[in-house]
Amino acid sequence: MLIAGVDEVGRGPLVGDVVTAAVILDPLRPIEGLDDSKKLSEKKRLALMPLIKANALCWAIGRASVAEIDKLNILHATMLAMTRAVDGLSVRPDKVYVDGNRLPQWHYHSEAVVKGDSLYPQIAAASILAKVTRDAEMAELHELYPQYGFADHKGYPTKQHLQALSQHGPIQQHRMSFKPVQRAILTNNNNFL
Repeated sequence: MLIAGVDEVGRGPLVGDVVTAAVILDPLRPIEGLDDSKKLSEKKRLALMPLIKANALCWAIGRASVAEIDKLNILHATMLAMTRAVDGLSVRPDKVYVDGNRLPQWHYHSEAVVKGDSLYPQIAAASILAKVTRDAEMAELHELYPQYGFADHKGYPTKQHLQALSQHGPIQQHRMSFKPVQRAILTNNNNFL
C-alpha cells in the first residue's frame, strides 16, 4: 500500500505563504532519523532534506499564497495547499495520512492523525520538507527586509516581529487579514514597504 504523509508549516506566522509537503516513502530505501521537524535541529533537518528527496518514492511541495490566505482564511488556504501537494505527487497514493485533526475535502482515502509527525515517517518527512522550504523563504525575505528579523522568528508574531511591524508597518508579504497586521496598518496609516 502506498501511503502519503502530509504536513504543513506556516499557519501561525503573520507573513508569507503557508507551505505543505506530501511524501510517499520507498520501503526499500528507509531513511534514518525522521521525526517531527520541530524536534530536530536545523542542521539535522537540512541534512535530511536531500536524503528524503533522493530516497522517497515521490514528494511534492504545495502552497497557498498570502493573497489566498487573506481571501479564504488560513484554515481553508492550508487545506488548499495540502491538496496541491498531494495532487503534485507523481504516484497516486492508496491512502493519505495528514498531520492534525482536519482533512481537506478531496477524493483521497485519508485519515487525520494528531501528532502524526511523531507517529508516521511519511508525515515526519513531509514536515521536514515543508519546514526547510518555508524557513529558506523566510531567510530570503530577511535579506530583502532585515529590519523585521524574519531569519530569527520565521514570521511568527514574536515580540521582535510585532515591534518591527509597529515601527515599520507591514510589507506586501504580510497577511493583511491577520489582526496584528491590521493593527500595524492602522498605526502606520497604510505606509507599506
